[in-house]
Formats: sequence, structure tokens, C-alpha cells
Amino acid sequence: MTGAALPPGPRLPRLAQTLRWIARPGPFLTDCRRRHGDTFTLRIASEGEWVILADPEDVKAVFTGDPAVLHAGEGNVILRPFLGRSSVLLLDDAPHLRQRKLMLPAFHGERMTRYGELMREVAERELASWPAATPLASLPRMQGVTLEIIVRAVFGVTDTARAARLQELLRAALEAAVDPRRMAALATLGPDRAERIGLFRRQIAPVDAAIAEEIARHRADPGLAERDDILALLLLARFEDGAAMTDTEVRDELMTLLIAGHETTATTLAWALERLGRHPGGWARLREEVAGGEDAYLDAVIKETLRIRPVIPIVVRMLKEDFALPGGRVVPAGAKLAPCIYLVHRREDVYGPDPLAFRPERFLAQAAGTYTWFPFGGGIRRCLGAAFAQFELRSVLAAVARHGGARTVGAPERVTRRAITLTPSRGGEVIAA
Repeated sequence: MTGAALPPGPRLPRLAQTLRWIARPGPFLTDCRRRHGDTFTLRIASEGEWVILADPEDVKAVFTGDPAVLHAGEGNVILRPFLGRSSVLLLDDAPHLRQRKLMLPAFHGERMTRYGELMREVAERELASWPAATPLASLPRMQGVTLEIIVRAVFGVTDTARAARLQELLRAALEAAVDPRRMAALATLGPDRAERIGLFRRQIAPVDAAIAEEIARHRADPGLAERDDILALLLLARFEDGAAMTDTEVRDELMTLLIAGHETTATTLAWALERLGRHPGGWARLREEVAGGEDAYLDAVIKETLRIRPVIPIVVRMLKEDFALPGGRVVPAGAKLAPCIYLVHRREDVYGPDPLAFRPERFLAQAAGTYTWFPFGGGIRRCLGAAFAQFELRSVLAAVARHGGARTVGAPERVTRRAITLTPSRGGEVIAA
């Protein structure tokens, strides 16, 4: 395709752009959009060139485009040292479709309801431990909730001692993964060099051993077919040729569910508590509707939280060929197209004259658009666990409402970075109501 060229972007050196992206991604993206419009190029560390897309028509073109041209797996390669080479997030073309098709039944909507009682139980036990009239950071508390849910619903561990041991190992590995120094090293080195020098090997090895133990325990269970945890479902699943997933493939998918489903869901819950406490009448309305068995406002709160405080700011596709955007611009092969969740979610032409305000009511009046609200990505690469995550968000937030809600503390919290996620600067500080 002729005429392919990268759009303009900031003229800062790559290192300076990387530092701004790491330190304050939101203001950096907003400043670039003001200067360069809805389409601009960023140069970030070992990531090459990102072409940021903030126009919904461009987002639609990417999500509906040919996945053989738009490689999401290659776009996510920075995560390989944690997830492994078999993760569905890192695969493209036929291997991705093969793996995704096998995993889909584990996340069927009806199956999610089986985990509802577990989610409520874990949340209510956590909420009962919150001290009265004492400020606490909700993020680590919500991390504890989502991690226990993963250990019990995904790994199927119900024995108290084993569950506690696995949670501790997973927590230690996750904390190592979000260490700013290691993340900076990973961004600088790239995944290939990071793997060669074993940047995360010491932290991940104990988790790998524990996962291998749980896989072996499941395989030896004569009642495997009667289990309903996700690990059992993955072990029972078969590809079209009748083959089962290998232990390595199962390990990588379990790590994917952990990395993608634990930190992100916990962060969204912390943001929901931080935002809702600053919205007049929000908790009162939520308590009333939850008590009445309704969930419209609950869903609106979740959608608005994911809109104004998305945990991940962009999704990425590696171009295998030149790609024409709807306006006629042609982006060259080798660049990465990055539909920008952060910027699209703040468009005035979509969300009204005050798009930065937290206002759940907007989603009672308008549906979430496929290409204007995409916290879980989109197209064939939309997050497999989106239904699980949203069900968990509803279950836990409803439990908080039944518990009385929470009051916010101090000034509104800034967005700060925790590895690849965008979190509240004070950890979503609240006081139990």
C-alpha cells in the first residue's frame, strides 16, 4: 500500500516519552491529543511505535479488521515473561482461535452464576472485618477478595491451608510483577532479553511449582468430571482433534486469568468505592435498589467506573501489513495501532459536555457503545473473562451496598500507575458506613 507513514506525535526523545508514559499516562495522552488530534504516534522504550487512536471510527476499523493483519498477541508480547508463550493473550491466527474456542465454555454466562454465592461469601467476610470509623485503603482489601475468589473458583482449591499457601505465593509473585524497578527494566530490555536473564524467574518459580501441584492433583481426582472450577474445565476440554491441553498450556492460561482477572477487578472495585462516595446520593440509591433486588443502577455504576477510570489505558495491535484508517491515513506495517480507552471514554461528543464527571445515570439513559466503551477491548480479541469480571464486580459491590456502603476520605484521588494498571493514588481510601 503506497503513502504509508506514521502520524505526527511528540518530538521528545524516546526515553523522555517513556518516562512520561510511565509517570503520568493520562495527562501525557491528553496533552498529545490537544496538540496532535485524535491520531498520533508515541515512541515507548522497546515497544517500537504506537499509533494512538481516539476516534471511534478508527477503533471500529481495528476491532472489525482482519486479525491476520492486526496481531493482538504480538501487541501483548511484553507480558510473556509472566504469562508464558501459550497464553491466549499472546497467540495470533489459528493458534489463538484454537485456544480461545477451547476456553470459551468455561466463561459461559450461566456458569458464572454458580460462583455467585462464593463471591458474596468472600466479600461479606472481608467487609465484616472492616473497623468502624477508621480510614482504610480499599485496594489491598479488594485484592484479597479477588485473589481468594480466583484461588477457589479458578484453581478450585477449597482446603483452607492449601488456599492460604497458594494465595501467599500468588500475592508475592504479583507484587514482584508490579515492582517499578523490574517493570522499568522489562520495558527497557524487552521480553526476549528479560527472559534470557531470568528477570522474574526467582519470583515466578514457586508459583509454577504450586500450579503444577494443583494440576497434578486435579488430574488424579476420580471426580474431575463433577468439578465446576475453571481448572477442571480446562483439563476436561478437548480440541477439535480430540487432544487435551498440555500442562504448560494450562499453566499459562491460569497465569493469564490470574494476571488479567485479579489486579484489574480489584482496582475497578477500589475506584468504584472512591468515585461513588463522591457522587451525591449514589450510595443511598445503590443500597435502595440492591435491597429491592434491582441491578440497573448497580450496572450503571460499574460501567461508569470503567469508563472514567479504566484500569488499562490502551489495547494494542501489531500491524503485519500497511493498514488504511477510515479517514484515508495509511499506517505502515510494523507499527502498533493502539485504540485508546482512556481518550475515547472522555469524548464530549459521546458523553456530553462534562465527560470527566462521574455520573452513573448517563448509562441509564444511553447504552454503552461497542466502539465508545471498551474497557475489555473489542472484536475477536475481547477479554474472555469479561463476563466473569462484571459478574464479580456486581456481586462484590452489591455486598458493600448491603453492608451500608463506604464514605470517602480527603480530596479526590489522582490516577497513579501500578505496573500496567491505573490505580487510586491513596489506594481508594474509605471509611465503612
